[in-house]
Amino acid sequence: MPVSLPSGGIRAKTPAGRWVLLATVLGSGMAMLDSTVVNVALPSIGRSFDTSLAALQWTVNAYTLTLAGLILLGGALGDRYGRRRVFVIGVAWFAVASLLCGIAPNVQMLIAARALQGIGGALLTPGSLAIIQATFHADDRARAVGTWSGLGGVASAIGPFLGGWLVDAVSWRWVFLINLPLAAVTIVVALRTVPETFDPQPRGRFDVSGAALAALALAGVTWALVEAPTSPVPAAIAGAAGVAAGVAFVFVEKRTREPMLPLDIFRVRLFTSVNIVTLFVYGALGAFMLLLVLELQTVAGYSAQQAGLALLPITMVMLLLSARSGDLARRIGPRLQLTVGPLVCAGGLLTLLRIGPDAPYATDVLPGVLIFGLGLAVLVAPLTATVLASVDVSRAGIASGVNNAAARAAGLLTVAGLPALVGLSGDGYRDPGVVDTGFDRALWICAGLLAMGSAVAWFTISTTALAPTEAETGAECAKPCVRMSCDVTGPPLDPGRRAGVGR
Repeated sequence: MPVSLPSGGIRAKTPAGRWVLLATVLGSGMAMLDSTVVNVALPSIGRSFDTSLAALQWTVNAYTLTLAGLILLGGALGDRYGRRRVFVIGVAWFAVASLLCGIAPNVQMLIAARALQGIGGALLTPGSLAIIQATFHADDRARAVGTWSGLGGVASAIGPFLGGWLVDAVSWRWVFLINLPLAAVTIVVALRTVPETFDPQPRGRFDVSGAALAALALAGVTWALVEAPTSPVPAAIAGAAGVAAGVAFVFVEKRTREPMLPLDIFRVRLFTSVNIVTLFVYGALGAFMLLLVLELQTVAGYSAQQAGLALLPITMVMLLLSARSGDLARRIGPRLQLTVGPLVCAGGLLTLLRIGPDAPYATDVLPGVLIFGLGLAVLVAPLTATVLASVDVSRAGIASGVNNAAARAAGLLTVAGLPALVGLSGDGYRDPGVVDTGFDRALWICAGLLAMGSAVAWFTISTTALAPTEAETGAECAKPCVRMSCDVTGPPLDPGRRAGVGR
């Protein structure tokens, strides 16, 4: 059903703005919820299927692999055929795949269904951010993204608590089946309230070969990292094949007339810089969230519900501060927050080194969780807003897709490789001593990744990155500069400012 877009875009504080935010938050939050709720269920899944740590890693990575490999294609599909339309299709696909996960008879079927879930996530995730960037008024985008980030962060943080409760009270299968009613509500709200937007310059055909090579590259490297401890020779072959596919991907993208990943987008200094920060931050985050729930359940003796509840303070901190963080970034620029936020997160991780056998929550877990949540609240909204602000709104889909791909690929690789690097493999996740030692080592590595992300932000990201351009404020544009259903576009953004020139 058609929904009109007001001239200049939707204002964040209007009922229309709240409905659009609700739809995008529900959809992306469902995907975020699922990516975190699974972690707390892994020990139960392992016992249910009597499987190894490698199989549990694949339960996480099968989803992330297809999501990261296809998310750029998902963004391009949204730009071409309509961001709302592709978003709704992605939500429906995700729901069907969730049903298959919930009824999987063995771990192999679960892994396959998780891969299908990732395809749905690749369709809906870039669409949620692109919808915000293409429909909200320029003055309200940073706040809208901050609200989206905060509530999405709530979904991520509440996932372990909800998952733990479902595992203890019913079954691990319900961590997937819970997506079905959420998807139904999301589809209804999106169809009734979200305006349709498109790319004003649609491409002629899709880069299927690029998508296939990207997926093969990630699959090869991931398989090598996961299987290296038990199958070193096949892992080396798979890793070499993955690297070769990655090189071929770059070669194809350079020569394809309409590439899935237009490499010229990386000529924008700000866009490249913030994606490098994303790699470091989300690489640390992915591995940390996987190993923390193992530490709490295997070493500290927490139940699945207690382990999930232990992370609830992250929810509260992000809910309270993320929207304000987005506003602050718009006023002072994102550089300071993207520098300080990762360092605060790193401090939270190192505080969690106190966790050990029978660790008391108030003294050994809560302080580190609070500090970590504060760091996320400081950095997530500015990070997301800066990615979208670095390119013209017509490329919102591809920008969102690249950033999401970077985040997912970073988490994919650290989840695949870090456990073996810190001494966790085979059935080691069932041994409290092995898990405790590996967890402590992993915290130091993750803190180092966050520190590197902080350094990149300080030296490369402009303080003026989120300042409105003349085109966005209307000085040079008589018509709305957001692409609408009527194909109205404004002048291109100033490439010098978007490149982050003039810190």
